[in-house]
Amino acid sequence: MTIQGTGWKHDFLLALCATLVVLAINAISGFPTIADLGPDNDSMLRLVEVRDLLAGQGWFDLHQYRMGLTGGFVMHWSRLVDTPIALIILAFHALGAGTAAAERAAQIIWPLSLYGLTIFVILRASRRFAGADVAMPSLVLATAALFFLGVFSPGTLDHHNVQLLLTAASLWLLMEAPFWRPAALLSGLCAGLTLAVGMETAPYVAALGACAAVLFILDEKERLTARGFGIGFAATASLVLVATIPPAAWAVAQCDAFSAFQFVIAALSGFGLAAVAGLSGQSTARARLVSMSALAVAVAAVAILFFPQCLAAPYAGIDERVRTYWLNDVVEAQPFLSVAVNQPKLMAARYVTPFIAILLIGLQLRSRRLRREEALAAVLLVVAFVVSLWQVRGSTFSVAFAVLPLSTWIAGIRLQASAAQSWRISFRIAAAWLVSLNATWAGVAVAAQSVVQKAPTGVNSDADHALTCSKASDFSELAAMPATTVLASSNLGSAIVMFTGHRALAGPYHRNVGGNLAMLDAFMGTPDAARAIVEREHVGLVAICRGNSEEMSLAAEAPTGLAARLLKRDVPDWLELVISTADKPVEIYKVR
Repeated sequence: MTIQGTGWKHDFLLALCATLVVLAINAISGFPTIADLGPDNDSMLRLVEVRDLLAGQGWFDLHQYRMGLTGGFVMHWSRLVDTPIALIILAFHALGAGTAAAERAAQIIWPLSLYGLTIFVILRASRRFAGADVAMPSLVLATAALFFLGVFSPGTLDHHNVQLLLTAASLWLLMEAPFWRPAALLSGLCAGLTLAVGMETAPYVAALGACAAVLFILDEKERLTARGFGIGFAATASLVLVATIPPAAWAVAQCDAFSAFQFVIAALSGFGLAAVAGLSGQSTARARLVSMSALAVAVAAVAILFFPQCLAAPYAGIDERVRTYWLNDVVEAQPFLSVAVNQPKLMAARYVTPFIAILLIGLQLRSRRLRREEALAAVLLVVAFVVSLWQVRGSTFSVAFAVLPLSTWIAGIRLQASAAQSWRISFRIAAAWLVSLNATWAGVAVAAQSVVQKAPTGVNSDADHALTCSKASDFSELAAMPATTVLASSNLGSAIVMFTGHRALAGPYHRNVGGNLAMLDAFMGTPDAARAIVEREHVGLVAICRGNSEEMSLAAEAPTGLAARLLKRDVPDWLELVISTADKPVEIYKVR
């Protein structure tokens, strides 16, 4: 069977229809996720990064000059995501659209295009996983799961949606490899690209590479799969190094972004896998195991000897105050227990369906061995679920991968119903549909929460009601003021640089250590200490978003600090409230 013969055009049409439906829903409601980006700081700063690129900032220059201490700081993102967004904006400029209209078009077209392609990939992977026609349950579950994840909403220019598409595509193509010869090479290419976009996908890339190696160890017929994946992975890493890293930095290792470290490990493991698989002649499973083990030892030795600093936890070296007052409150970095206690709705929406999918695979194992395609999906699902227990961001992948066993389960019950109709079978179908939708579990969590406690009454009494100050209108008066450096909480930084021409001292990025520490010292220190920092950093304005969780936390920790005093309207004499902003979402104070 070939890829051309399994209805890919039909699946593409289904994915397109689902995308158009979601587009229509957003259009009818006025694209609310563009009008208010909420806490999506990364999408805001991504658009700023694209604007800077189009305004002439160098391809290799990833500085964010309008955030942090004087001179800014270097972002850890990839130009690979900036490029298609910039091209969409340029295309609409060429058609005569203004800047605002072109940017809005990119905010709609880019995430929804990724949405449709991801649905298509999941449909293809579901067919391989089930070995049968599971198009309808897969379409419904994938459309709903990806919709409620929020990473494909209009306005979402962050890189997590790109990573999900590329990781899912790499899995599907690895499943497809025995039936379509180029699939293994393309799988390695997708794995290389998703790693280049961001280090968050390193566990899934490692799992995919390990799967390609293990398949070859267990079956000599997988030689072409292992070789194709290895070549695609290593060649992509080589091209990314040349295309996105300046030659002067080729030998510099960065643990949080694609650099010499990632290139060396990818090239060694990828070309090594291809070389071992490319050895001529028949080989025994034992010989293949020895060769692959030697390769694994060599890769590990290189990582330990030459890049030991990158083997620690991702944020091991971050300043403790930045960890306490920023990182520990970043939702996507929270562990399972914290999410379960503090955000039961998020826990129910992100963890229940992947857990059910893993149970289904476990039950299948009791009766028979998993087929090749089932085993591959199971490995990626389990890895993503384990990652999500450490950081909730992993659930973005586990929720998507869970669609494969869940849609197969529903299709199996539907097949039973067509053979013997009864109320019991009908009930099983309805129940299977309900428990397979993450929106169902989110609704259950909300209902349960409303029973055990009263609805939130404060403006910031829970995560769903937090005041984020994330609309352009919130910053209109700030935008009209002469450009200067603004002292504000870190979670306002991206909005300030997106909606205004000002610099933001703080921003929610782990590389902006100096700017964030200066903000903490100013907001938590006495007014006199804050004034010294304001003068040192040439701050001209102070902005407060009343009800913002970060500011309330700083005020609670330092009740005599500047943030606490401003929230109580106890304004020091060196600051002057801009009267027109009083009681507005963003209150502005001028430095006298």
